[in-house]
Amino acid sequence: MQRVIAYIDGYNLYYGLREKGWKQFYWLNVQALVKRLLKEDQELVFTKYFTAMVKLPEDKRKRQELFLEALETLDNLRIYYGHYLSNPVTCQQCGHSYETHHEKQTDVNIAVEMMKDAFQDSFDTALLVSGDSDLAGVVRTILDMFPCKRVVVAFPPRRISSVLRSTASAYVHIGRDSLSKSVFPDEVIKSGDHILRRPDRWR
Repeated sequence: MQRVIAYIDGYNLYYGLREKGWKQFYWLNVQALVKRLLKEDQELVFTKYFTAMVKLPEDKRKRQELFLEALETLDNLRIYYGHYLSNPVTCQQCGHSYETHHEKQTDVNIAVEMMKDAFQDSFDTALLVSGDSDLAGVVRTILDMFPCKRVVVAFPPRRISSVLRSTASAYVHIGRDSLSKSVFPDEVIKSGDHILRRPDRWR
């Protein structure tokens, strides 16, 4: 069996779902989704999920925390955190000032983990769930340095990169059918009989 490690760009996946209006898939068992993308001769050995914690608004932060708790109930899955960078912006017309927030470090974290696992021979195929063209460099480097390994890109909805598509060993598009069959149950039981309930806004 070919060993597969999945690397999931959490916000790239989230924003793809948001642009499609598919809130019902936010409560997503990403590990189940990845397994649906594998071939018969492949085995998922580990899943790595990359994200950054939302600070505001409070209700959004709580929903994200709940979702990440649900992910933590899965075996052979680890969450890697980047951070948000605040940038002050001033409107040129009215002079009003406000802050924007940009997620930082996720692509670097993904690249580091993919390279580390390639050097340690932890996978035969890396499955990258992202449409971020910034990751084309690490994909190209792994394929150049390790000709026997493969990197397959799984594009989230509304997320595609021609550079990634041409660089990867192969690519797939994540469709509605795979998503609909990979949602957590409405109630996820955490250790200690604590129940995590799917947010009403994600139905």
